Amino acid sequence: MIYSREVEEMCKVAQGVNHGAAPIPEEAKWVKAKEVKDISGLTHGVGWCAPQQGACKLTLNVKEGVIQEALVETIGCSGMTHSAAMAAEILPGRTILEALNTDLVCDAINTAMRELFLQIVYGRSQSAFSEEGLAIGAGLEDLGKGLRSQVGTMYGTLAKGPRYLEMAEGYVTGIALDEEGQIIGYKYVNFGKMTDFMKKGDDAATAYEKASGQYGRVADAVKIIDPRKE
Repeated sequence: MIYSREVEEMCKVAQGVNHGAAPIPEEAKWVKAKEVKDISGLTHGVGWCAPQQGACKLTLNVKEGVIQEALVETIGCSGMTHSAAMAAEILPGRTILEALNTDLVCDAINTAMRELFLQIVYGRSQSAFSEEGLAIGAGLEDLGKGLRSQVGTMYGTLAKGPRYLEMAEGYVTGIALDEEGQIIGYKYVNFGKMTDFMKKGDDAATAYEKASGQYGRVADAVKIIDPRKE
């Protein structure tokens, strides 16, 4: 350790009160975190890239400082999906400090990692008050049975009004309109379910029909339009 001359010439003064680190909630315990291995928790965070072209939702499950599970969801940038594939390989097995200081290929993913790091080390994790935390695999629960990201895509213009393109339920195939031209419901097909039906042996037409559904007052519609063409 190197000290400046000014410090070397100072006399020793005893430190006073020192309570140490403030305890943070971790998996139903109050922990005074001093080292990376003292950190545990599962949480989510969102990051964005420098030109704000795309965004990433990152979910990490950390046990004793080491990332055991990572879910990387991206939107708005085609290259980001490939970066996410690399990040999913990079993150598990690293400590949260290593992950924070590792290039995760994409600015949005790096930013999401930064936001998650802050949440976890300050005790703001989703599992802060869950005894023993959440099991490895909990990160997939947000995706539902089809294990697909929940995406909403809406578009509107002043001249032509709103268009629903993608809902959490799936790809919107038709928008139901009333006599005043207002949206009162929509029809959709869930591609995740459709693919599962086809994997089980259904032909494409049957799988499409079984995976289709509707929401709202579709039966009362005066007109149903294709939101991508009409």
